[in-house]
This record gives sequence, C-alpha cells and structure tokens, in this order.
Amino acid sequence: MPDTFDALVIATFGRHLLVRDTVGRELKARPFGRGLVIVAGDNVVCTDDARTNETHVLELRPRRSALYRSNLRGGAEPVVANLSQLLVVLAPKPVPDLFVLDRYIAAATSGGVSATLVLNKRELGIDEELQKELSVYTAAGYEWLACSTRTGEGMEAVFAACAGATTALVGQSGVGKSSLIRRLVPRADVQVGDLVREEEGRHTTTASRLFDLPGGGSLIDSPGVRDFAPAIDRLDGGHLGFIEVARLAPQCRFADCRHMREPGCAVTAAVAAGTMHPRRYESYRRLRRLFEELTEARGPKRR
Repeated sequence: MPDTFDALVIATFGRHLLVRDTVGRELKARPFGRGLVIVAGDNVVCTDDARTNETHVLELRPRRSALYRSNLRGGAEPVVANLSQLLVVLAPKPVPDLFVLDRYIAAATSGGVSATLVLNKRELGIDEELQKELSVYTAAGYEWLACSTRTGEGMEAVFAACAGATTALVGQSGVGKSSLIRRLVPRADVQVGDLVREEEGRHTTTASRLFDLPGGGSLIDSPGVRDFAPAIDRLDGGHLGFIEVARLAPQCRFADCRHMREPGCAVTAAVAAGTMHPRRYESYRRLRRLFEELTEARGPKRR
C-alpha cells in the first residue's frame, strides 16, 4: 500500500484538482478512478505516484455538508463541500432572478446550511420593488446584507458574517462576486498561486476555488449561473426547502399534501389570506413541478 496523506481540495478544473496537504504544500492532483467526484472544500486522501510524478486522490473523506445541484437526468452533483453557510449574492443590476435565488436557498435549507442574501452594488440604490422583495425574505426568516464593493459601504457586516466560517459564494453572473472576493481577500491574486494560473490557462472553466480569509475561515467561489436546480434527492419532499411551507405543512389536512391543489391545504390558504407571499409560492410551485418532472424522468427507484 503506498504512503498516503490527507489534503484539502482548494480548486477544481474539471477532473484536474489543486490540493493542499497538512504542511501547506499545494499540489496538482487528479482523482484515481472515475467514481470519485471531487469539489472545492472536500477533504481527501492522496498519494504521490513516483512513476508518473503525479498526485492521485484515492479517497473522499465524508462530507459534513455540501451544496448539490441536479443534472439533466435528475442526479445529484456536488457544487461545493463542507461549508457552514451560503452567501447568495444579488445586485440591482443585472435584474435579480429571484426564482434562481430561491432555489439556492432551498438547496441550502434542505442541506442544513444557513443562507444569507448579500445585495452588492448598493451604490446603485434599492428601488421600491426590490425593497419589497427583500422584506419578503426578512419576513420568512432570512437575513440580508447590503454592501458596495466600489465604495466599501456595508463591507464590515460582510466581513463579520464570514469570520471563522467556511462560506460559499453563489449567484448570477455579473453580480460582483469577484469584486467581493477581492474585498474580502485582499491578496486573492497572490493566494491563487502559480499552479492555479497555470491550470486556468489550460482549462477555461473553473468549477470552484477556495480562498483563506485573513481573519480566519475560508471562502469558496462558485461560477455564476443562469439557472440552478437543487438535487431532488437532497430536498425534503414535503416542503422542498421553503421554510414558510415547512411551518404551514403540519396544518394541512393530508400528511402527503403537495401544496398545489389539494383540499384543506394550509399553504394555499395562507397564500389566499396574504400571509405567504404569492411570488414565493409561485417559486415553490415551479420547483415542485421540476421536482416531479425529474423524479418521473428517473423512473422507479432501484432496490
């Protein structure tokens, strides 16, 4: 059995990885075997192969938590691992896709990971419509922070939210996640290192990357997306990660209520009464339809 060592995955480029061992060495690596799916934040067991001068990842340590998405067949794909919180970044421009934002939050909530909204580009102003939408999240129980990476306004609160935690940044393209990283990690370009720059020259898409925060903790960046679908296997089938639905569901007439058209549904009654916001409910309905489409596409579960 070859000598092995533990390492942390700090960047991924398709099947190519950058890992850091316990003494601080940064090594290019690749999974040994097609069954290993590795993402930034994973803890892995590695070995150095002297014959090929490569570092191989042999084993994935159990994940404490992860953010998962669905692939086209409804299977679960990890995005980032071992995070303690998710910061979902939005901005006045581009216009926020609140349905995608809701899906990120649903995935985090279902995975037991706290989610906070970060409104970047505060200097552009918050119009009445966006303010109303943010108040909906506050009423549901989610916190949000406003900041400007251009002026520095509100950055103290973002620093405080990240201190000592393993935080993943997600959001649409164009919301300023890269600018946030440069504010939070002033030496980010240095921290990336020559190995990452070399790999980025070969691979156009970086799946994710981990940065050490100056005050402790770490930050994992995930590329911006146009759409995001949570992994259906990781969602609670009763509420799909919508905390308003989770609170109301015990009051429904039927224990297996889908909260769509069923009689005696406490969720639809709350929407009609104005105590659950209709846009959040429409977001739930869209995810419910996607959940059922992907479940049906996968067919019966194998025993």
